[in-house]
Amino acid sequence: MSWKFSDRAIALKSSAIREILKLTEQPDMISFAGGLPSPDTFPVTEIKQSLDVIMQGSEAIGALQYGPTEGYAPLRKWIAEHVSKRDNITISPSQVLVVTGSQQALDLIGKALINKGSKVLVETPTYLGGLQSFTQFEPEYISIESDEQGLVPDSLKAEVADEASFLYVIPNFQNPTGRRLPLERRQQLAEKAKQAKMLMVEDDPYGELDYKGHRLASLFSLAPENTVYLGSFSKILAPGFRLGYIIASEVFINKLVQLKQATDLHTPSITQRIAYQIVKDGFLDTHIPKIRQLYKTRCQFMLDALTRYMPAGVNWSKPEGGMFIWVNVPENINATELLTEAIQHKVAFVPGETFFAGGERTNCMRLAFVTVPEEKIERGIKILAELIKKHANDLEESPVMV
Repeated sequence: MSWKFSDRAIALKSSAIREILKLTEQPDMISFAGGLPSPDTFPVTEIKQSLDVIMQGSEAIGALQYGPTEGYAPLRKWIAEHVSKRDNITISPSQVLVVTGSQQALDLIGKALINKGSKVLVETPTYLGGLQSFTQFEPEYISIESDEQGLVPDSLKAEVADEASFLYVIPNFQNPTGRRLPLERRQQLAEKAKQAKMLMVEDDPYGELDYKGHRLASLFSLAPENTVYLGSFSKILAPGFRLGYIIASEVFINKLVQLKQATDLHTPSITQRIAYQIVKDGFLDTHIPKIRQLYKTRCQFMLDALTRYMPAGVNWSKPEGGMFIWVNVPENINATELLTEAIQHKVAFVPGETFFAGGERTNCMRLAFVTVPEEKIERGIKILAELIKKHANDLEESPVMV
């Protein structure tokens, strides 16, 4: 039969990253594309032990039954206490909503805040998944000037802030650039939000992945009344749990609860209980440093490989945490076209233009390094460097039309 899809469904496009990931299933592909946490960090033993405890105890029925939309109460309490202690603020469990991955958090926020034509402020570039989620509600994106340190607060004019539904920002080791917003800029941004009564959506899946363990103040801690905070267990436990959380005012959380009830009733009871069983006694205090060390080692190896092989005219970010390196190639090279040739040589990455609200730049790419062994990092970067050299030489040798 002929499906009569809605205008919203017709307008949707597949995620560029997800489409690329289909190609990376080939066993001989070196993939710098997926922003996947390393399976070497998954606490498999602890998960099995926690599930055994739950299934053999009084929580077994609750783990297999419907649960409250807000989330499993002990987990919400742990989240509130954990973030309160970490950020030196006071959060009530009633301010916490457990969601089915932080991607659902973005969807709920879009439903709650965006009307057709609403102005949504974003970094330059920004997270593709955020753009994909918000776009279905037909906002008007306004890209805010950003540099190698992140969003530039001075570029955020009062009249723009006044009219915006919200500012979407990833201050810690941003996807895709790996950059971290300095403390001074966080303070400036928080003050601007307070003055303009602007809402900020602070997406923070990577904040725990600071290689030195030196966390900076969250925007939520600096301007709690103006900030919706998004956290995730995907990068510190396992993405297959599909566990994230939102922290905001009780009024805002209550509205999101209504939206979530219409979406999936509640986040799976069993994964919430497993996560709580694992984290409740301080497991993350020893687990997260191991993740940081692994990611730091692989990041440095990729940075060294880029230094060894990349030609003049190429530069890249030097992240202090997280999972990504952002690479800029000469302006006359289109990274999307480069990807086609790279895949033929069994190397994949994500072209940078997909991370810009308006597709402003094409000469950049995101490289993810945490799932790639060092010998493959070496080989993959060398292949990319040779392709970039080839494209640069081809362009230099092309005849000029007059």
